[in-house]
This record gives sequence, C-alpha cells and structure tokens, in this order.
Amino acid sequence: MSRELVTVDLLVDGGQASPGGAMGPALGPLGVNMGNVVSEINKQTAAYMGMKVPVKVTVDKKTREFELEIGIPPASALVLKAANLTKASGNPNTEIVGNITFPQLIDVAKAKWADLTAGSVTTACKEILGTMVCMGVTCEDKDPRDVQKEIDAGKYAELLAAAEELTF
Repeated sequence: MSRELVTVDLLVDGGQASPGGAMGPALGPLGVNMGNVVSEINKQTAAYMGMKVPVKVTVDKKTREFELEIGIPPASALVLKAANLTKASGNPNTEIVGNITFPQLIDVAKAKWADLTAGSVTTACKEILGTMVCMGVTCEDKDPRDVQKEIDAGKYAELLAAAEELTF
C-alpha cells in the first residue's frame, strides 16, 4: 500500500505553538489531530522558548499519522537570546543594542553548526559575527569585524581549540 505524504513547513514560537495562525489552515484539511501536533511541537521546541523555530510536519493523508522535523532557529534569534534582547537594531551602523561574550559566541556557533557551511568552530564563529554586524550586537564590547580580525590574529585560539575538541 502506497503512502500519500504531505509536508507542511511552519515557523513556530518555540514551546508556544498554537493551532491558530498558519498552522490551522495548513494542517486542518489533512485531518491530523491538531492537539497532538501542537503538543508534540511544543514539547520538542521547549528549549527554544521565545524564538522562532522552523518545523516540518509530514502527514500521511491516509492514516493521518504525522512526523515532525524540528529545525534550528535562525542565527539572529540565537544571538538575540544570548544577548537577552527582543529585537535587533534598526540602524546597526550607528545603534548598538547588545553585547555577547566570546564563550556565548561559541555556544551560538555550535548550536547553529548543522545549518552553517563552516568547516570548523572558528569559521562558524566568524559567520555568526557577520550576522551580528547587521544586528547591532557586539562581542566582548567590540565591533564584530574587529573580533573577526582578532580571531585571525590568534587572540582566541585557546578557546576555539577547546571548542573544536568538544564539537568533533
């Protein structure tokens, strides 16, 4: 017997998904139990509370069974959480809205690792720093571009080497 699968891509609030918004019209016609879907999404995204999380819901139209694939929030959302901010700067070139430490930068890079093209924690950190430039968020109270230069100069080599060992 062949399966008839339908995949729906959603962006939900971590740990706070509800059957309203885009979810209801997308999943309702598939006959899936919305309460079960919402409950499972909230359970699996609880660690990303307060962030937007990409979720793929695959539904078998015949059996109405579903599977979830939870993605990783955007790098900007991870940076905002690390900096304890609700939104980025509207004018990142002139308005700095927050700061994270270098260890927090490493944590964000490691959390986002699966979605990055980086081959090492060092290059992953540099990618996240590039995102931070556009957000008006500094690292160690310095412009992210300056921190990238410091990484190239070897200033954070010991921290990065320790992070590489834990990652691989």
